[in-house]
Amino acid sequence: MVNHLWNTIREHKAGKAVGIYAVCSAHPAVLEASILQALEDDSHLLIEATSNQVDQFGGYTGMRPVDFRELVFALADDLGFARDRLVLGGDHLGPNRWQKLDAEEAMLNAEGLVRAYVEAGYTKIHLDCSMSCAGDPAPLGDDLVAERTARLLRVAEDAAQASGRADDILYVIGTEVPVPGGAHETLGDLVPTSPDAARATLERHRQAFADVALDNIWPRIIALVVQPAVEFDHLRVIDYHRAGTVDLRRVLDNEPGLVFEAHSTDYQETARLTELVEDHWAILKVGPGLTFAMRQGLFALANIEDELVPAADRSNLIEVLERRMLEKPGYWEGYYEGTPEQQRIARRFSYSDRLRYYWPDEDVVAAESRLYDNLSHLEIPLPLISQYMPDQYARVRAGKLRPHPRDLILDAIRDSLRPYSQACFPAENSDVSLTPTGALHV
Repeated sequence: MVNHLWNTIREHKAGKAVGIYAVCSAHPAVLEASILQALEDDSHLLIEATSNQVDQFGGYTGMRPVDFRELVFALADDLGFARDRLVLGGDHLGPNRWQKLDAEEAMLNAEGLVRAYVEAGYTKIHLDCSMSCAGDPAPLGDDLVAERTARLLRVAEDAAQASGRADDILYVIGTEVPVPGGAHETLGDLVPTSPDAARATLERHRQAFADVALDNIWPRIIALVVQPAVEFDHLRVIDYHRAGTVDLRRVLDNEPGLVFEAHSTDYQETARLTELVEDHWAILKVGPGLTFAMRQGLFALANIEDELVPAADRSNLIEVLERRMLEKPGYWEGYYEGTPEQQRIARRFSYSDRLRYYWPDEDVVAAESRLYDNLSHLEIPLPLISQYMPDQYARVRAGKLRPHPRDLILDAIRDSLRPYSQACFPAENSDVSLTPTGALHV
């Protein structure tokens, strides 16, 4: 089987300004839009489930790794996207879900989590043991993080061997990882990971793997997660500034198989994403930005529905979401501060998009289905599409997009994917090469 991810990393290390973006979402519409984008790009596609979304017990989506795999495969089959062009990954695999338990119990659960992902056929595994459990110091030291990571690496390798897929698994390591699910607080200015901290992480992991006789695995450690000073909070996006990462990039000079992986790249402009790839962040993670775009599109359709459908027959999607978020505040109340009005705005419109946790809710699913049903039976007037979805309107007018509600939503999601496509698959890539330090020669 062709290992598309491995080939991308090799091409990047050989000097080509290429990368890959990882779609970190479990929403079927986001997955469908991502497959459509990959079809248009004639590319492979990396889709990752996080330990919050999908675990051996179901996660908040109710899906185990095998269930999520089958969801992705079914969508790919329906759209005519070859399964062998899909790369499945597991993100933040470690004790994150069980931090309130003592460390040993949490790590036993983490072992089961990693095993379930590998046995289900996922081939990109991010091992993340950076979080403290009950009784642990906070933060954990690099030595303990590396030791726990090596423990999970052994589980992954044993599972791969038992599944007949030895040597297929590629790994990502790193401790400077944004909190899974998004930042809890309003962010100030960020600074990139220091070169010394990045080198220390590499060396401590290298030694920990050797201590458990897994040093032969190192060539399959393809990426290190470091902070390029890129993030977002509820109201603000912190953009990439490449001048601040010159020294950090040199950490890779003596690592022939490693690139950087960037988390929380959502909402970066195309030029900043392109610079990240050129500067060796060859794996770009995006998640909340995609459901944020979907939410924008669905709210636009709800506004169109208000203009076309009698009040008694409307889906009231926005109101249903607000009601369910107030009735079940666990996914947002620890994140959104301020007055009740500020919290209301954040619940609906925040970059952090805590609203994404409510799409699987039965009442919300019913309202969304009714919205689609109401508008699918109508011919939506073009001026309304222009008013509420101007980018989609331009494509409808150009004959590139049907004015069907679901098509409009999928295209809205793809508007958040197109910058990643441009950054990772540059059309003029044959004219661009990279030096080992990341400087460009054109």
